[in-house]
Amino acid sequence: MKGLLNQINKACAAKRKQFWVLIDPDKQEPAHAADFAKACQDEGVDLILTGTSLMMEDRFHETIKAVKEAASLPVYIFPASSQQISRDADGILFLSLISGRNPQFLIEEHVRAAPLIKKSGLDVIPTAYMLIDSGKVTAVNYMSHTLPLPRDKGDIVAAHAMAAELLGMKLLYLEGGSGAETAVPGLLIRSAKANAALPLICGGGIDTPEKAARAAEAGADILVIGTALEKEAGRERIRSFREALQC
Repeated sequence: MKGLLNQINKACAAKRKQFWVLIDPDKQEPAHAADFAKACQDEGVDLILTGTSLMMEDRFHETIKAVKEAASLPVYIFPASSQQISRDADGILFLSLISGRNPQFLIEEHVRAAPLIKKSGLDVIPTAYMLIDSGKVTAVNYMSHTLPLPRDKGDIVAAHAMAAELLGMKLLYLEGGSGAETAVPGLLIRSAKANAALPLICGGGIDTPEKAARAAEAGADILVIGTALEKEAGRERIRSFREALQC
């Protein structure tokens, strides 16, 4: 799928909040992921992200294929490493972990992945990824060997957002980490949004529709829900998040 960034920008201009769902191939079988994706499509989800911190199971590609066969939603890769590339997806968020200072996730994994991505035909969206302190050590925190940005320092987040825009990034992603105990504070969402003219994605720790609504009110353009729907994936639960965002 080409043109996702244009669609995101149009939704932002119309002030329509977008609802994305993250599927972790390590957390569910491909058949279950397919059923879940179909439910997401029926309940108004805009996009499926697929990615995992570890790849404990050899089903990354199989999961993407199953999801694509079950639903017509765009499927984008949310990669933790250069190993998570699949031609079966529609595109990839080309993440740079700008909150950290580990060169592996600032440029090294990108260099390894670039030749395959160029050949794949995937839609590529350069994305500035900022890990925010969420009250505990999350998988991405541990695996990336980086410190998260402090949750009470809006100026630090603002400076990172400005740098991302000046570097030519197309999206900002504020993330508490999978299974985060607390969501990204509204202070940081507002700081990032006020200092960079880029669409803003927010995820991690958004385990209730009320938290999703608060993040949207603070300025998040796209809300990503993962763990909350892994634990309770019924259609009514999906619908409750969509309704909270007034999608």
